[in-house]
Amino acid sequence: MRFLLRPAWLALITTVTLFVIACYAVLAPWQFGREADRDAQQQALDSASGIPPAPLAQVLPPDGVTAAVEWRQVTVTGTYLADAEAVVRLRVYDGKPAFEVLTPLRTNDGTVVAVDRGYARADSGAAVPAYAAPPTGEVTLSARLRVDETDPDHRPSFTADGHRQLYVTDARALATATGLPISPGYLALAADQPGVLAPLPVAPAAAQSAAPFTNLSYALQWLTFGAIAVFALVYFVRLEMLQRGSRAAPRRRSARRSALRRDLAGEDDDE
Repeated sequence: MRFLLRPAWLALITTVTLFVIACYAVLAPWQFGREADRDAQQQALDSASGIPPAPLAQVLPPDGVTAAVEWRQVTVTGTYLADAEAVVRLRVYDGKPAFEVLTPLRTNDGTVVAVDRGYARADSGAAVPAYAAPPTGEVTLSARLRVDETDPDHRPSFTADGHRQLYVTDARALATATGLPISPGYLALAADQPGVLAPLPVAPAAAQSAAPFTNLSYALQWLTFGAIAVFALVYFVRLEMLQRGSRAAPRRRSARRSALRRDLAGEDDDE
């Protein structure tokens, strides 16, 4: 077993050990966590869907939409503030580029909320397509409450081609860009509502990008890869031991024959 102390074998053992640790301590738990988050979001959606729609003022917390009320169905009456509208770039629906349209709404009690009117498909992700303007005057809407998305790169809004543009659906970013006191979170407009474009899918973001149990499958794959790496290392160590044993066998047989000849020669001398 001294061959395991050679540099090449030490490097192989170290690599396999680090890979197995990564599989069992990082990659598999990460995928299990994503699957758990996905299940939690789906359970929250299912629970919220079982509650009848309620007026926004009765459901919306003072500090805006939180995870406790996400997906709740609400009704609200107010007026669209079309001049403060923004589009959210880099969206993909049905495999095609699109822009979401985020329009503030001033409710009858004076609260300003962001309404996601849905999305408009685009020929490319660079040019904003034409889409219908929101209706003027007072409207009554039915929508679902959603928590703001967060841009990990903290990219600011900008204006191009006559449109205020955001990188994520975030009422806080829209409030910063417009100076309006918009409540955190947004309302995802339901189908057949005033001002709706193509309505957003009613599903957690993770469910829109992958089939059910996808993350669980990935986690099991990482566990399998880690086990395969261990078995492969054991196999190669065993193979090396057998090869070294087969190379040493002729020398051992030769040594035994030499010893036997010496013993026989000694017996002849005694006679």
